Amino acid sequence: MSQQTLLDKIPSVDLADFTSSDTNRKAKFVAELGAAFTNIGFVAVKNHGLSDDLRDKLYAAVQKFFYQEDELKQKYEFPELAGQRGYIGKNKETAKGYKRPDLKEFYHVGQLNPREGMPENIFPEEVPEFETYTTETFKIFENTGRTLLQAIALYLELPENYFEDKVYQGDSILRALHYFPIENPELLEEGAVRAAAHGDINLITLLMGASADGLQVLRTDGEWISVTALPDQIVINVGDMLDRLTNHKLKSTIHRVINPPVEKMKTSRFSIPFFMHPRAEMDLTCLESCVTAENPKKYVDMTAGEFLDERLRELGLKK
Repeated sequence: MSQQTLLDKIPSVDLADFTSSDTNRKAKFVAELGAAFTNIGFVAVKNHGLSDDLRDKLYAAVQKFFYQEDELKQKYEFPELAGQRGYIGKNKETAKGYKRPDLKEFYHVGQLNPREGMPENIFPEEVPEFETYTTETFKIFENTGRTLLQAIALYLELPENYFEDKVYQGDSILRALHYFPIENPELLEEGAVRAAAHGDINLITLLMGASADGLQVLRTDGEWISVTALPDQIVINVGDMLDRLTNHKLKSTIHRVINPPVEKMKTSRFSIPFFMHPRAEMDLTCLESCVTAENPKKYVDMTAGEFLDERLRELGLKK
């Protein structure tokens, strides 16, 4: 399937419709976003708040850090934080159900003013602009995510501010990802890929365009299709927590990052998703309105913190 054909099929919405004073535009946005998340699990959004200039500066800072020597990067790796802050080295995260670790390294930035019990951020002193642009992006995407959750709440016929107290100072994370070059592709272990098929843990994920192709989404008909955000859009997908809360009414999107063609194996790929998490105490028990005779309850009751802990252990980030 060609890239253009795929882009024609991705639902596209304009966040300016939701934030406008026109009730019809707002209602249209809610309906379109809800339909996309119900049917496909992902949507392209424009007027999301991230400028081209900030995105370019962010990627430049992220690349500058990851191009440092491994020994320097490892100064910012603290295993006792279970991957929640700072640097996470190569071959450390393994997707649920897979034996080979993903071919990536990454860096996590969390709440800028952490509440009690939440770890402080760690920033590389060698690249001061890394802190500047990751924290600015975190603030923008957290605000955009809160707005999108207001629309989701209305679609679910909940109060518009239903998620507000649940995501206030939540466990959200901005992840700067480096899919490092494969210098000897012939030595790759069977099944080793940049990111094996998985669903995101969180409520929703906000993803700006990556530096190279590779992201694929599993369609409901079982076909893997490539997806890239257009320059003026970001891609939003449903995470497992929102899927659980809505009893699979809103669908968590299974996705992966495939290895590039052999001729591009020795090149890097960078990607920067924002994972919108609630506070640990949020109850993920399926909403009663989403449990019916046709759609019986699919998930056991648990909190967001319990679910996150379970998944971090499955990923190998927490022992």
